[in-house]
Amino acid sequence: MTPLRPDLSSLPAYVAGRTVPGAVKLASNEVALPPHPHVREAVGEAVAAGNRYPDITVTALSEKLAGHLGVPRERITVGCGSVALCGQLISAVCSPGDEVVFPWRSFEAYPIVSVIGHATPVPVPNTAGHEHDLEAMLAAITDRTRIVFVCNPNNPTGTAIRRRELTDFLARVPEHVLVVLDEAYREFVADPEVPDGLTMLDAHPHVAVLRTFSKAHRLAGLRVGYAVAAPDLAAALRSVAIPFSVSSPAQAAALAALDVLDELEADARTAASEAQRMAATLREMGYEVPETQANFCWLPLGDRTQEFAEHALDHKVVVRAFHPDGVRISAGVADENDLLIEAARSFS
Repeated sequence: MTPLRPDLSSLPAYVAGRTVPGAVKLASNEVALPPHPHVREAVGEAVAAGNRYPDITVTALSEKLAGHLGVPRERITVGCGSVALCGQLISAVCSPGDEVVFPWRSFEAYPIVSVIGHATPVPVPNTAGHEHDLEAMLAAITDRTRIVFVCNPNNPTGTAIRRRELTDFLARVPEHVLVVLDEAYREFVADPEVPDGLTMLDAHPHVAVLRTFSKAHRLAGLRVGYAVAAPDLAAALRSVAIPFSVSSPAQAAALAALDVLDELEADARTAASEAQRMAATLREMGYEVPETQANFCWLPLGDRTQEFAEHALDHKVVVRAFHPDGVRISAGVADENDLLIEAARSFS
C-alpha cells in the first residue's frame, strides 16, 4: 500500500452545492441563466478543434483582459477558475510551515489549498455582524505569515469591506505579506464605497486581485479565472500552473463573454437585486440576514442550520448548509426565489 501524507486525513472536504432532480438549486451561487448565445457559439467552434491542445499561454484572453481592465499584460495570469489560482498562490509564495491567514467563515477552499500547499491555515473568526474582523486578522499576522486572503464581498455571508477600512488595513499589513483580494463577486456589488481592488494595486505592491468568469459571466462549468498582480508574482503563478489547465472551450467562452459584457452585467444586477429582495423579505419575517453585496444572502441559523436546509428541500429548494453556522441562499430567477421565501415562511 502506498503511504500517503499523514496530514491529508485532516484535510477539510470541499462540499459542492447539491443538485436534486425536481428541486430548484439555490446552493452554488450560480447565475440561473445559461451562457449567453454568443458564448455558446464560440464554445461550439472551440470544441470542433478539441483534438488540438489549448494555447498554453492563454495569450488572446490575457491580452483582451489587459485591454478591458487597463493593466499591462504581464500583470495577468489566467487559471482554471480562481480557486486554482488560490492554490498557485500558495505554491508560489509559501514554503512548508508558512502561515496563511483568512477570515472564517469565508470561502471554504482557503484552508484546503493551504494544507495541500504545506502551509499552515490560520482562520480568524468573523465579527458578530458576519464581517471580516480586520483588526483580529492584523493581530494574527506573524513572521511566518506569507498570505492573507480577503474575500470581498465575502462568501458565504455576502458582507463587504468599504474603501476606507480596506485602505487602512492594507497600509498596516507588513510588506512581507501578500494580501489577496478575492473579488469573485465584484460584478454584483451595488455600493460604490466597496472598492475595486484593481485601483489599489499601484499604491500597494503587496496586493493581488482574483476574479472569475464563473459567476456573473455564467461560465461556472468551464473554469476560467484570473489574477492581477505584480509582474514577478504573475510570472511565478504561471510557472507553477499545471500545463494546458485552461481548456480551449474555456478560453473561447471567456473571450466571447467579454464581447457581451454589458448584457452579462445587466443580468448580474438583476440577480443581485433578487438577492436583496429575498434578504429584505426574510428580515420582515424575523430572520437575521446580514447586508449582502453579492448574488446570495446568509442566514446565521446556528444549530438549526441543517434543519432549515432539510425543510427547504422538502419544499423543493436546495440551499447550501454550513452547519452549524448558517445557510447560504443563492439568487435564482424570481419564481425560484419565491419558492424559497414560502419555505422560509413555514419554517418554525
